[in-house]
Amino acid sequence: MQELVASEGQSQAEIAIDIQRLDAWYGPSQALFDVNLSILPLSVSAAIGPSGSGKSTFVRCLNRMHEEVFGARVTGSVVIEGVNIYAPTINPIYVRRHIGMVFQQPNPLPSRSIYENVAIGARINGLAKGRALDELVERRLRQAALWDEVKDRLSGAPTQLSGGQQQRLCIARALALEPHIVLMDEPCSALDPIATLQVEDLIRQLKQHYTIVIVTHNLQQAARVADRTAFFLSGHLVEEEATAEFFSHPKQKETEDFITGRFG
Repeated sequence: MQELVASEGQSQAEIAIDIQRLDAWYGPSQALFDVNLSILPLSVSAAIGPSGSGKSTFVRCLNRMHEEVFGARVTGSVVIEGVNIYAPTINPIYVRRHIGMVFQQPNPLPSRSIYENVAIGARINGLAKGRALDELVERRLRQAALWDEVKDRLSGAPTQLSGGQQQRLCIARALALEPHIVLMDEPCSALDPIATLQVEDLIRQLKQHYTIVIVTHNLQQAARVADRTAFFLSGHLVEEEATAEFFSHPKQKETEDFITGRFG
C-alpha cells in the first residue's frame, strides 16, 4: 500500500492538500459541488458559511470521515503530500489515523484516565511504549498547553476537567498520533469565551508544526486565527483568499453579503 505520509524531503512541499473536482453526496442529496482548493503547509485555513453550506462535509472529506455516514460517497481527488487519499489502494482507516481530527463537542474517553486518553492511540499503533510513551504523552500535553494543569492528576478521569481543558486534551490525543495535518470542526462552539481564546492561541502555536483546517461559524474567529479563509454556500466554494483580503475586499457579492450580516 502506498504511504500516506511523505518523506522528510517532501514534507515542506508547496501544497499540503490539493483538492480537485470534489463532489460529495449523502444518499441522493449532493452536499458539495466541484470544489477545487489548494491548502498551504504550516498554515491555518478556515472554512466559513451558513448552516448547511457544506463546510463540515468538506473538512470530513479531507480524512475520509464522510464515508462513515451510511450512503455517503465522494468523487474527485484529495492529494495530501503527493498521495491521493481516495486512490483504490489507500485504506480509509489508515488515512484517519494519520490526519488528526478535533470535533465540535469535546469527546475524551470517559472510562480512560487523562494519561490514557493521550497514550491510547500511540500505544495501539505501536508508536511508543514504556518511557518513550510517557515522554510522548508529556510532549503532546505540553503542545496542547495542558501539561501544567494536569501533570499531578494524570491518573484522574477527564470528566474532572473543564470543557476547555477537555478540548485541549482531545487536541493532545490527536497530536499523539504524529499527524502532519489537523482538522478541527467548530472546536470552540461549545466553549466559553476564555476557553475559546485559549484554543485559538493554541491553534496559532500549532501551525508552526502542522497544517490546520478549521471549520467555524464565528467570523471573528476566522479573522483572528486563519491565514486563508474559504466561503461555502449551498455546497459550492464561492471564494477563497488570504484572510485579511477576504474580509476587507471580498470579490463575490455573496461573500460580501454574508460577512456583512445580510444573510446567514
